[in-house]
Amino acid sequence: MKRLTVLRHAKSSWKDRELDDFERPLNGRGRKAARRMGREIDVRGLHFDLVLASPAARVRQTIDHVQEHYRINAPIHFEPRIYMARVAELLELIQAIPDQAESALLVGHNTSAERLVTKLAQDDRDGLKRRVEEKFPTAALAAIELPVDSWSAVEAESGRLVELIYPADLAD
Repeated sequence: MKRLTVLRHAKSSWKDRELDDFERPLNGRGRKAARRMGREIDVRGLHFDLVLASPAARVRQTIDHVQEHYRINAPIHFEPRIYMARVAELLELIQAIPDQAESALLVGHNTSAERLVTKLAQDDRDGLKRRVEEKFPTAALAAIELPVDSWSAVEAESGRLVELIYPADLAD
């Protein structure tokens, strides 16, 4: 069994309209939400063997603020293909994860993050997949259990959505 957790970057700033999209930083609300998610990841005892992340500034800052409350004790690979990726490209990256990693964290952008979660997850009684389809807000986290021994065997609608955390649902 493999476990993929998808974290959408926190809320970014549009204050400087001349700044390249890749360089946009988090805004105050985003920094707060990322710290809140870090606390929740720690409380829930989530663990990652590997992190794949977009190298965009807002993703790097999201990771930094998450780590104020949750120390990521796994290699972090900043993968340029995650920025502006289509779901098919993300799936290729996931299928190339070394099998020694049981649990991976992917930190990226919408709409690809939302579409990846809904592509991999089966429909569920609790309506988690439907909730993601309706909205996957900034700093949201979704964990999917995948019934495979090898990442290369990951297929669409094969996973079970087991964690869905939205920062707005958490106390400060």
